[in-house]
Amino acid sequence: MDLVSKLRKRLAADEGGFTLIELLVVLVIIGILLAIAVPSYLGFKDRANQRAAQSNVRAAVPSAEAYYSDNGYYTGMTVAALKAIDSGLSSTVAVGTVTASTYCLKATVSTKSAGFIGPGGTVSTVACT
Repeated sequence: MDLVSKLRKRLAADEGGFTLIELLVVLVIIGILLAIAVPSYLGFKDRANQRAAQSNVRAAVPSAEAYYSDNGYYTGMTVAALKAIDSGLSSTVAVGTVTASTYCLKATVSTKSAGFIGPGGTVSTVACT
């Protein structure tokens, strides 16, 4: 019964707080969670930027085709001309090499790029020139 009385005495003394071991365990757990979460977040951010660049290029394709429909050629197509057709065009979109029958649209979001060579191309992760 000596153990029970010591325990009651200790609880009655109201010794609060955490021990050093408990604090170290919490810090180790937080460190492990950060080691898992940070790389996952950075990977998510890169994928989101890549998808945003691809989406911006896809959204500009109808404007380029409308430019061709209005003029009969792609020569002279600029970002300003595309924005005259679609004022909601993303500011990350740029026009690359343009000939009478082909065009190149590209977009860069953060460090991720996407490109489209048209007409009839597909959006790729490699930006065109």
